[in-house]
Amino acid sequence: MADVESFTLDHTAVRAPYVRLIGVENGPKGDAISNFDVRFVQPNEGEIPTAGLHTIEHLLASLMRDRMDGIIDISPFGCRTGFHLITWGEPDVAQIVDAVRGSLTAIAEEITWEQVPAVSAVECGNYRDHSLHSAREWSKRILQQGISLDPFERVGV
Repeated sequence: MADVESFTLDHTAVRAPYVRLIGVENGPKGDAISNFDVRFVQPNEGEIPTAGLHTIEHLLASLMRDRMDGIIDISPFGCRTGFHLITWGEPDVAQIVDAVRGSLTAIAEEITWEQVPAVSAVECGNYRDHSLHSAREWSKRILQQGISLDPFERVGV
């Protein structure tokens, strides 16, 4: 089986919340695609409940694109401790942290249920499994802890 970078990461050594550049790959025409680990919860010590994570996912899909260009995808980890963020180009970690911080602040303080995108049976494959309350509470918790620029040391929080 192919090696997967995230399976080689020492999950006991990181200190969440943080943003980490996993790597940059170049396509056949030279286009750079960056992969980031946007970790919200300390691995093996907690996880965001599915409904809250699902709502955060839907909101980040829009809010992050409002705050920065070049986002290809932002998808949750199966372990429910954070997200993969895939971008065109090579944005720096500080830019990602700023966009994440702004998005989580909007979730924690501004977003209403009517603003959560894609929460009907037509738009979502599990539309009944959402919680704006949980998304707000987790966003507040992550913001209170601060989002580090480094996965192993608390930097810039």
